[in-house]
Amino acid sequence: RLKGMLDWGASPRASIALRRSAQAYALMQARDFVTPSDVKELAADVLRHRILPSFEAEAKGITSNDIVKTILDNTTVP
Repeated sequence: RLKGMLDWGASPRASIALRRSAQAYALMQARDFVTPSDVKELAADVLRHRILPSFEAEAKGITSNDIVKTILDNTTVP
């Protein structure tokens, strides 16, 4: 479904940023643990500027937000 739609994906630093953001979000919710829904809540904000759509994706009007949404929609939460 996303084959050929990415020129550049998120780096390991993006996963670190997502983890730290989820930890901060959980703390703001008065919890000392992160839930999968915390990660999903923040993923688009953390990843949207780290994913570069391909020319083919841009020609079809697919944005990095669309790509992140597709990934999140197809990822099951444990």
